[in-house]
Amino acid sequence: MAQHYIDLDTLKFLLFSVNDLEGVLGHERYTEYDKESIEMMLEAVKDFSDKELYPYFKEMDEHPAHFKDGEIVVHPQVTKYMKAGGEMGFLSGPFSYEDGGLQMPSMAVNASAFIQEAANNHLPGYIGLTVGAAELIVHFANKTLNETYVPKMLEGTWGGTMCLTEPQAGSSLSDIVTSATPDGETYKIHGQKIFISAGDYQGAENIVHLVLARIKGAPAGTKGISLFVVPKYSPAEDGSLTPNDVTTVADFEKMGQKGYCTTHLFFGDKDACTGWLVGEPNQGLKYMFLMMNGARIAVGRGAAAIATAAYHASLNYAKERPQGRQLTSTGKKNVAQEQTLIINHPDVRRMLLLQKSVCEGALTLIFKASRYNDLSQAHPDEEERTKYKLLLEILTPVTKTYPSEMGITSVNNGVQVLGGYGFCSDYILQQYLRDIRISAIYEGTTGIQSQDLLGRKVTMENGKALQLLSKEIQGTIQAAMAHESLKPYAQKLGTKLELTQGVLQSLMGYAMKGDYQRFLADATPFMEFFSTIVISWLWLEIGIIAQNALLTGDKTFDKDFYESKIHTMQFYFKYELPKTTGLAEVLMDNQALTLNTYEKIFK
Repeated sequence: MAQHYIDLDTLKFLLFSVNDLEGVLGHERYTEYDKESIEMMLEAVKDFSDKELYPYFKEMDEHPAHFKDGEIVVHPQVTKYMKAGGEMGFLSGPFSYEDGGLQMPSMAVNASAFIQEAANNHLPGYIGLTVGAAELIVHFANKTLNETYVPKMLEGTWGGTMCLTEPQAGSSLSDIVTSATPDGETYKIHGQKIFISAGDYQGAENIVHLVLARIKGAPAGTKGISLFVVPKYSPAEDGSLTPNDVTTVADFEKMGQKGYCTTHLFFGDKDACTGWLVGEPNQGLKYMFLMMNGARIAVGRGAAAIATAAYHASLNYAKERPQGRQLTSTGKKNVAQEQTLIINHPDVRRMLLLQKSVCEGALTLIFKASRYNDLSQAHPDEEERTKYKLLLEILTPVTKTYPSEMGITSVNNGVQVLGGYGFCSDYILQQYLRDIRISAIYEGTTGIQSQDLLGRKVTMENGKALQLLSKEIQGTIQAAMAHESLKPYAQKLGTKLELTQGVLQSLMGYAMKGDYQRFLADATPFMEFFSTIVISWLWLEIGIIAQNALLTGDKTFDKDFYESKIHTMQFYFKYELPKTTGLAEVLMDNQALTLNTYEKIFK
């Protein structure tokens, strides 16, 4: 296994220097924190991860969660991690003081989670889902539900889930049939849910499920969905727990993330499953989007973390593995020379630079979205809060998708760096590749995220979110023009912004005609096109900060560190940004080859 799974200097650079966490900490909501306290927290998380997460990573893959005698057996580290997470504030971090939390900015919370996920991506999901479920209860449920469930969840004693998917519906939430029948002040829940991450496991005192279901007589489709708190065990006033007719049917055996259980649950097998309505009837999907949007960013963060750990594993290998010889000026190799390390081969360096550019670009994207989230809550000016909320909205599908899709590409390149050994279980790259593959499926597939980006976020409020994002990018381009060495890159990005306008004009023509199927048919290529431009913008930001540091003699990090960031930015602009030209050609081609095709094509 690799000796290193994360570069803490790069994380701090992207967090503080590039994305200005200190500026966020200057707002009243976060005055209890400063740079020093956040850095101390991150160092403590890294130390904890070194001891309690990373050593169990391979072991959890080799001894996966499994169903036995009616319950899910997980690695004992899961329960230990949940309790330690409660003690260290991993669960309470993002919550307000009045809700029993630490009121920490999401930039810091996501930095902490990123370290943990890079160390062992099988464990943090247990905490992440518990946090998301508790947030829903805090935001939308009544005082009684808050007092009953949230404290136990934040201390890591009780877990939490989100229960959406059903066998017959999959991602189509319009088609869920789990029912909720009024029973006095509560409801009888009946139905089944599949693919429920952390849905049940040995060692948890209780699991608090947030379940989407239909009340009898509710409107069809998503408009008739309500949200319920459905615990595995119903708590009594004296603290005792009573079974609530929630049955674990099975655990799905997965190709990766095997230590992170995924369950099949049945509610109301004995017609004795009680649920408590959260908020108002028929508002369930609206409420659930709070958790889903947070989960989407978390999936992107986890994918970036896996890709980062894989990058360090392949980099470590490349620095130690001798193989072959470099070409001489004659174009031949001197077989009398000793073999060179594979990191000296240009194609290996290309693959490593691709990984580095994807991982660090993805991480700064996570921090950018987190910054917008923090400012949408903490900024004193209402107009500014609205602006940052819109920016967060348009970046959310990108933040979920780019790290997931390009993270898979990045880890795949890591396997290639190792050659034949990359395909062997003796080396960890194959596990990273299996683990990251689910990221493009979790919390809405790439196709769903792409349709959300093009069909909703780009067009929302007459394109206002897109206009605000374009303004942010233009500001970076202007700042880069002040540096002679960065001008070519600023100009390239400016050209791509103009290309984006052309692409959208072409696509919007279909929407204006009411041909929405054609409008969204190539949403996924558009996501790739748009994401590549967004990451180019973020790399240009990194380049500006690094260039300024070199010019001013900033000693926060050494010269090589800053020059490596500029070099990686140059790599991204040479090897990745040009791909948008081909994607634009695809998007503006009027052939509709995926629509109205005959069955004979797929014989």
